[in-house]
Amino acid sequence: MTLHPHHLATPSGKPRARSYGIGFDGRPGPYNAITDVPGVAVGYSTLISGDGTLVVGAGPVRTGVTAILPRQRADLATPVFAGIFSQNGNGELTGSHIIEETGAFNFPVTITNTHSCGVSRDGTLRWMQDTLPEALDSAWGLPVSAETYDGFLNDINGHHLTFDHVAEALDGASTGPIEEGSVGGGTGMITFGFKAGSGTASRIVAWQERTFTVGAFVQSNFGKRRNLTIRGLRAGPDLAEPAIREGKPRAEKGSIIAVIATDAPFLPHQMKRLARRVPLGVAMTGGFGYHSSGDIFLAFTTANPGAALAPAGRLAKAEFIPDADIDPFFDAVIQSVEEAILNALVANDDMTGRDGNFVPALPKAWLKETFELTEQVG
Repeated sequence: MTLHPHHLATPSGKPRARSYGIGFDGRPGPYNAITDVPGVAVGYSTLISGDGTLVVGAGPVRTGVTAILPRQRADLATPVFAGIFSQNGNGELTGSHIIEETGAFNFPVTITNTHSCGVSRDGTLRWMQDTLPEALDSAWGLPVSAETYDGFLNDINGHHLTFDHVAEALDGASTGPIEEGSVGGGTGMITFGFKAGSGTASRIVAWQERTFTVGAFVQSNFGKRRNLTIRGLRAGPDLAEPAIREGKPRAEKGSIIAVIATDAPFLPHQMKRLARRVPLGVAMTGGFGYHSSGDIFLAFTTANPGAALAPAGRLAKAEFIPDADIDPFFDAVIQSVEEAILNALVANDDMTGRDGNFVPALPKAWLKETFELTEQVG
């Protein structure tokens, strides 16, 4: 398979996993990103400032917020059919109760640090009131906001994220190729003892002479170094160095949030089934859902907007792919989640944060020695 340049590097030129010859299953979309799903957009606000000893309220700051728009801006009030799954509930995803009850949500999704989850939720409502006021004129909103913990690198108790940062991420959301690594809500995140954060990937699925896209976005902040696995290679035992350096002792507070998007027509119970397959992609990389890890997953489909917004008093109709044909979409979820996590690790650099706490990047020299580039850029 000939690789597209977007498969090898982010828009800023950071390498992605495929640039080191790491082979993956399945067929990626043009951008190999959640934004391959038509209408889905991603934006970031990244906060990096200060060095040295932690002064709560002053920094150092290593955090941000990520915004995912499930529909075009004018259509954000139109619900999307959705499902959620909590592999380990040591974390937060707001709006989960109504998704569990009705199988749908509307408005953008935001992901940030644990202590700013409420700010990103409320900031989304403020932004919707400014951007699409008719959506809230005589209604209420329960936007989805999720979190992972960045307190090893970031002044998490300083509450540096503001409504303006949330608006910046939402206003800047775009389709096409997107950045990965230490950006947005992923800025201060760690995976398998290496610098990680935001990652994405996608897969194309053929069904009955039609093609659909499944895209994954992860905020990756989980795992013990010894368990890191790259395409079946148990890499962790060979990568004891470079090690994290702790200016202050590090507590185990990991998590992963994954958002799955598709344009394939599925019903809410089927979206929940897709969300349930995310842990298998996490496990492919060595994530085992340890006690302190909040592993919470959301899946939505942009299909059937008329059924999702059906008015009262008449029958609603929705297309859906039969459950008997869902297996290739399970494959696509697992494959894209696995690659998204590895992209979050590869598209990264060393980072020093509060109190001199240091997190190394996954060694690029080791990647070059271990994997050979066998495919050419098209």
